[in-house]
Amino acid sequence: MKQRLVILGAGESGVGTAVLGLKQGYEVFVSDKGKVADKYARELEKHGVVYETGQHTEEKILNADVVMKSPGIPEKAEMVKKLRAKGVKIVSEIEFASWFTNAQIVGITGANGKTTTTALTYHILKSGGLNVGLGGNIGKSFAYQVATENYDYYVLEISSFQLDDIEKFRPNVAVLTNITPDHLDRYDYQLQNYVASKFNITKNQTAADCFIYCADDEITMQNMEKYPTQAKKIPFAYDQEFAEGGFVKNNTIIINLNQNQFTMSIQELGLSGRHNVYNSLAAGIVANVYGLRKEQIRESLSNMKSLEHRMETVAKVRNIEFINDSKATNVNSTWYALESMTKPVIWIAGGIDKGNDYSVLQPLVKSKVRAMICLGLDNTKLHSAFGKSVDILVNVTNMTDAVRMAYSLGNGGDAVLLSPACASFDLFENYEDRGKKFKEAVIQL
Repeated sequence: MKQRLVILGAGESGVGTAVLGLKQGYEVFVSDKGKVADKYARELEKHGVVYETGQHTEEKILNADVVMKSPGIPEKAEMVKKLRAKGVKIVSEIEFASWFTNAQIVGITGANGKTTTTALTYHILKSGGLNVGLGGNIGKSFAYQVATENYDYYVLEISSFQLDDIEKFRPNVAVLTNITPDHLDRYDYQLQNYVASKFNITKNQTAADCFIYCADDEITMQNMEKYPTQAKKIPFAYDQEFAEGGFVKNNTIIINLNQNQFTMSIQELGLSGRHNVYNSLAAGIVANVYGLRKEQIRESLSNMKSLEHRMETVAKVRNIEFINDSKATNVNSTWYALESMTKPVIWIAGGIDKGNDYSVLQPLVKSKVRAMICLGLDNTKLHSAFGKSVDILVNVTNMTDAVRMAYSLGNGGDAVLLSPACASFDLFENYEDRGKKFKEAVIQL
């Protein structure tokens, strides 16, 4: 008899899992409490997947052998509680997909930098001639690619939510970029719960695997002994030197691995800013683990361009630069954005606060921010944090007003920086929607 696979959520990961489940002989049912986007509905119908929208029908869900829960659905959701009470196995998409591939997996997680590090690692491996897929939180879902492609390697951006529901998932190379307080609303406002989730990436690794981590990151280093792994540990840092690992010395990236040394000037990197030195170190170590040629790694690190919604220069209007950093959904990301700014800043921030501590931003805001535009339905926390640090503080509830206000406050030589430090869901569908609306509003000036 066929095993019954029930999928909660008909987004990218849900639809990918449905296609793979069908291919692997499961009886598949997809349930989405909301509306399913047209492109995903078409994909489900094309494959003949049975699905429902606008509701969760209990009798069609609780009889599952295995449930794939989309990462956006929290543990406290009623249906999840009922499944847990009944003892039904719940897995994430990366867990399910990993059962059906023998490819090498590079899994990249962290509070910040994981998307850029993932894209950069993929860019290097692909340019180096490897047969590699890009997935997880970026690009096509991992499950969909396992169902429809035949890659030898996968580079996956993996969120803490995806790591919460793994059992056997084992990346051959795991990268932890850093850990800073994020998504605490999903982790009972306990940082340790979030930390445990991130370290899940190493829990099934063996002595044949590698764990690459940032030795400059305080929270990572405080927790290394609490979450032991058999994997070979390879650190990277800005100004600590390692016999085996990656670091910076005299403005040069140095990676020592297997009695081999790779060097490259920071000035040659395609992505600028201190945070991108970390990202380049992590990606460079992965490329060295897989034995790519030094010239190939150097060329790929130098010709990589900024990703959309990550410190992306949109335009200059009247010599005011508009920068889209909508992907900065937490305080630490915004810290890196502000830290890299060399011009006076008009800062657009706000959205849904995830239990943020804004105090770490205070010195940067005082020294760099001329005016602040709070874009959100509830800006009280931003006001109390920065009311005394900036001379001008304005509230808006839509992106057009935010951009126009920033433009009117700006002088030639200023930069308008959208780096929200918050989630986007009060006014936008997601951070991409927020970033696109910013770009549209800038173009209309």
